[in-house]
Amino acid sequence: MENEGIVVEHVYKSFGREKVLKDVNMKITPGQIFGVVGNNGSGKTVLMKCICGFMRPDKGRIYVDGRRIGREVDFPESIGVIIETPGFIPHETGYTNLKILAGLKGLIGKNEIRNTLRKVGLNPDMKKPVSKYSLGMRQRLGIAQAIMENPRVLILDEPFNGLDKNGVEEMRQLLKGLKAQGKSIMLASHNARDIEELCDVVHDMEDMWE
Repeated sequence: MENEGIVVEHVYKSFGREKVLKDVNMKITPGQIFGVVGNNGSGKTVLMKCICGFMRPDKGRIYVDGRRIGREVDFPESIGVIIETPGFIPHETGYTNLKILAGLKGLIGKNEIRNTLRKVGLNPDMKKPVSKYSLGMRQRLGIAQAIMENPRVLILDEPFNGLDKNGVEEMRQLLKGLKAQGKSIMLASHNARDIEELCDVVHDMEDMWE
C-alpha cells in the first residue's frame, strides 16, 4: 500500500464535561512535516492518540493510508510513534529493547536494528542498560524505535525532549531526510525553531476554540 498520509475530518473528543477536541480537520500528505502547536492541555497528545488508534474520537473520521481508524483497521499498519515518554525494559540494553519490540511484527532483523541505532547516534554494541541512559540517550532510543521498521507515517510528540543542542540538530536533519523519503510526519514541539525550521504546515490547536 502506498503512503496516502493522514486525514482528520471533524473530530471531537471530550472527557466528561471537558471538551478537548472540537471540529479538528487536517490533512498530512506524503513528504510533508505537519506541525501541531498549542499550550499544554490544548489536545495535541489526545489528537495523536486518536490518530494512532489508542483512543476513539466521540465524533468524526480519521484515515491513515486511506483506511479509516476504528472501522477498517484498529491501529494503522505502517506507523512509527513517540507519544509521551517511551517505555523500555530498564535492565536491558537499547539493542535488546529494540530487538524485543521488532520481534512483535517480525519485519526487520538485527542489521536493521543496528543501523537504526547508529542513525540516531547510539552504539549498538553498548552494554549499558537503559536504566543508566541519560534523558537524551533515552530519547534517541525512542526515536530509533519509531523509525526502525521504516514506517510510512510518523507521529512524534515532543521528540527532541532531553536532547542537547547538537542532538537536536542531528535529529532535525534526520527528520528532513525522512521527509525526503516521502514519509508523512506529524510533529508536536514547544520549540518555535523546530516548528519554523522543519514544518511545511502548522496547525494551532488553540484556533478551534476561537
